[in-house]
Amino acid sequence: MSAHLWRVCVLVLAATAAWSAVALAQQVDPGQVSEGLKAIFRYGSGTRDTAERLNANTVTIMTGTIGGTYVRFGADLSSVLDDSENLRILPIVGRGSVQGVADILFLKGVDLGIVRADTLDFLKDKGYANNIKRQFTYITKLYNEEMHVVAPKTIKSLSDLNGKTVSVDLPNGGTFITSTIVFERLGIKANLVYIEQRLAYEKLRNGEIDAMVAVQGKPSPFVSSTIKDERFHLVPVDFAKPLQDDYLPTKLTFEDYPSLIEKGQVVNTIAAPAVLAAYNWAPNSERYRKVDRFVQAFFAKIEKFQQPPFHPKWKEVSITAALPGWERFRPAQDWINRHAASASAADSGPRDSRSPGQEADREALFQQFIQWEASRGKR
Repeated sequence: MSAHLWRVCVLVLAATAAWSAVALAQQVDPGQVSEGLKAIFRYGSGTRDTAERLNANTVTIMTGTIGGTYVRFGADLSSVLDDSENLRILPIVGRGSVQGVADILFLKGVDLGIVRADTLDFLKDKGYANNIKRQFTYITKLYNEEMHVVAPKTIKSLSDLNGKTVSVDLPNGGTFITSTIVFERLGIKANLVYIEQRLAYEKLRNGEIDAMVAVQGKPSPFVSSTIKDERFHLVPVDFAKPLQDDYLPTKLTFEDYPSLIEKGQVVNTIAAPAVLAAYNWAPNSERYRKVDRFVQAFFAKIEKFQQPPFHPKWKEVSITAALPGWERFRPAQDWINRHAASASAADSGPRDSRSPGQEADREALFQQFIQWEASRGKR
């Protein structure tokens, strides 16, 4: 080997050794950055201390079914609030609003859950549970879930479904409750059947049922991505007087569902509020303190949720909005009282930036407007 070639080899080996040393120096020990690995590495030497610390700092949230908005909200909460050491958010895939109410009441490991506001009223009105709202507190109203009624274009209005077969999803969720309330109050005697949405859509396509209902935050991933058949459309749901105590008027647009609504057209419908709720824990109990810890972190970062890449429905969330008939979790109300100005500024719209008193005034004015519209129509 020539002297020149020898020098080249020595330089290459030296450079390789130097690069390897730098690479090793830059490597990160996963055990130093992962709280999960830290816990596992300590297993055996400090099992009880580790378990107690992890359990004390973990808040569980019962969400909804895969693909729904509840699950997305749970994932967003974990993404923003979870710092592992002081607070861990553990979303649980649920089975809908009705099952969520039962899980909050009875499952030992559930601290919070997302439920629909009309679910508790339905359970009380039907005699399934007395004073059920006294067993719950709410952290905040979340967003509005719109009622989607998918049917052949021959069905022009909800009343056309009288005597027809309509799927209202499974009885663990909230769609069947909202559907039952709406059909009963409007006097529409449809044959309601409980079929999971994917199966219901196949039956609708095959002509085995006449319509299907999904009460989900728009744009519903299921409705927008699955229902492409030109034979179907979204049936309007009028904001009739029997619905005005518990629901809100809203609309679906081409931007929400370009395959179901023509550009420039809107479909009127109603919406029911989704609520972040908790069991009415005794003050100063460990579970009460855990929910309190969650509230302090959540309310302080509410503005983060209303920015991309988080679910667009976060823009509807108002932590100051009151829910009639519900009792707010005391630390949540105390936080709002202490941060009244900043909390109102963080809310996303004119409806949500009002105090509870102003909100009541707005609702009264809105009801007067509805009555005026009705009288004008009669004239």
